[in-house]
Amino acid sequence: MTLQNLSKILDKYESQLGSINVQQFELLKGLPFYDWKASFVENVAQKTSCSFNHAIGLPKKNGQEFPLFDYEQLVFDTLQKHKHVWIKKATGLGITEFILRYIAWLCLKDNTLRGSQMCIVTGPRIELAITLIDRMKGLFHELGATFDSKETVIELNGVHIEAYPSHHLDSMRGLTNISFIYLDEADFFPPGQQTDARSVSERYIAKSNPWIVMVSTPNAPEGLFDKIEREPENTCLYKRLFLDYSYGLDKIYTREEIEKAKASPSFEREYNLKYLGKVGNVFHTLDIEAAICTQKEGQEMMDWSTSTMVGRSMGIDVAWGGTSKFAIVITQYRNNRVEVFYAESFEKPQMNEIISHIMQLKQRHHITKIYVDGANPEVIRELKNRIGEYHDYHGWLTEEQIWSLRSSNSWQIIPVNFQKRHREMLQWTYTLLSKRFIKLHPSLQKLIVSLRTAIVSDDWKLDKQQTSHHDILDSLRLSLCNYELPKNNP
Repeated sequence: MTLQNLSKILDKYESQLGSINVQQFELLKGLPFYDWKASFVENVAQKTSCSFNHAIGLPKKNGQEFPLFDYEQLVFDTLQKHKHVWIKKATGLGITEFILRYIAWLCLKDNTLRGSQMCIVTGPRIELAITLIDRMKGLFHELGATFDSKETVIELNGVHIEAYPSHHLDSMRGLTNISFIYLDEADFFPPGQQTDARSVSERYIAKSNPWIVMVSTPNAPEGLFDKIEREPENTCLYKRLFLDYSYGLDKIYTREEIEKAKASPSFEREYNLKYLGKVGNVFHTLDIEAAICTQKEGQEMMDWSTSTMVGRSMGIDVAWGGTSKFAIVITQYRNNRVEVFYAESFEKPQMNEIISHIMQLKQRHHITKIYVDGANPEVIRELKNRIGEYHDYHGWLTEEQIWSLRSSNSWQIIPVNFQKRHREMLQWTYTLLSKRFIKLHPSLQKLIVSLRTAIVSDDWKLDKQQTSHHDILDSLRLSLCNYELPKNNP
């Protein structure tokens, strides 16, 4: 390298680090990330010199300074041994702050990563990207640093760090020397962007073998984090860490704070690493909990599920791929209640196989009515053919006439105009559940999660991106078309 090139690098570095002079920068070089043994050293000068984190200032929460805790040492040790790390964590543990500090330390501890790029991937709003870069720049405020770079960029010791919203990763694809990729709250990226963020990140393993660090509180089942968590240990790319609230108890959290947090319906997701999705605004938690029957009641429900003495209905939400699944729900009417004992979804099923499965369920459980989204005439036609039912109903029956057939014995396979009636069916589901007219088998966790996370707009339109297992909820809505409230029900 020529003296002229070296001079250009130093000029660029000094312009980006503002008032940090060369002597201050040199003092940061060679410092260990943190000395956990020296966390409580009283002498300020000794604190400043013992580690990078003491030199730039320790993390603060509500104005109070905190040391780095033992669970953060666990994260540090893991990052030193593994380049691909996945962390499912409780909210408020300070892991995002920790990762930003770790990235800064990697840049400044020596010149190894000079000339490389680091990428921080956030949710789809540009404000999230700006916020994380602001937080990283803020790490050096106590040293008097100012930065002239744009809002989503920071340069540290010749390392270019840029934050990218999850919906705008095209410019991240063409980089040549990535050394670190951090995906922040990755389980909350929209579903398609989760897949894209993972594939864009992992494609660099063969190019430059960067650190890839995914951190998030859990969101919905079957999202990015759930899929990685279920990967076999011997094939999973990532070293997985699980940090629930207990790691921060009597450290970053007080016991009183945790007791207050337990009163929230979102506690299990926010603090206890459960995939529950967002708390919905359709069905009340107490109504859902009241609907879930005991194991003994569930066994009795299943004992009756093949009896010819009970009427049953099946709802079918058809999907052949993409982000939706083919879902089936079966209900039965017993003891003045609608009992739900079967709710399952299938990813990209074959037509013949799924139709055969439906017919087996129909025969086994003596199902008398099957409600199918009318937008799928191929499924309706095939089911009608299988049972010998006339299927050429288009053109001579209106939608209202078809809808009225749900209360007659003339048809078993009922097409439902879902696009027209989806709000009406969701309101009906809400009514039955709120009046405690529905009982759920305790094993139907996907359906229970779907009810808990169901989110609608003001006009009762279900938000399917934010509602977990929305396909199963749609199938329940279809199956419930078969029932009316008892006349003596208030």
